[in-house]
Amino acid sequence: MSFHSSMESGSYQGFMADYLDSLALVERLHRLLLDVIKDEFERVGVLEINAVQALLLFNIGDNEVTAGELKSRGYYQGSNVSYNLKKLVEMGFMHHQRCEIDRRSVRVRLTEKGRHIRDVVATLFERHADGLRGKGVLGEEGIENITHALRRVERYWTDQIRYIY
Repeated sequence: MSFHSSMESGSYQGFMADYLDSLALVERLHRLLLDVIKDEFERVGVLEINAVQALLLFNIGDNEVTAGELKSRGYYQGSNVSYNLKKLVEMGFMHHQRCEIDRRSVRVRLTEKGRHIRDVVATLFERHADGLRGKGVLGEEGIENITHALRRVERYWTDQIRYIY
């Protein structure tokens, strides 16, 4: 930390504490989201797929993608994507096909079974959105502010990776 007056130092320490709290909150929210999806799957009797795999299916949606595209969109880390895509193909939730141009690359898309899982997750998220609005937990402005702030942090972190390291 550079030289600060006592007031600036207190302000910096407060900001630092809030930043660390927000990082911990993002981690907890992600784990909680996975638990919420797991609980929903138990409720509706979907037992053969885990929450991480379900989010992968949800994020692929109606697209046909490669593992590299999923990584470049920032959804997943490398080996995690490849492992889960392989498992989802083996379990019949996804089709895979080698690219005609680059035979090393595999394109994937959801099967009917995969679309069913995507729809279960989409319905869960719609219920959450309705509940957050309906109970006054979060309105239009609140969700826009959160999303805008998180995107700014995402851009900052991305710039740190690209330009500093």
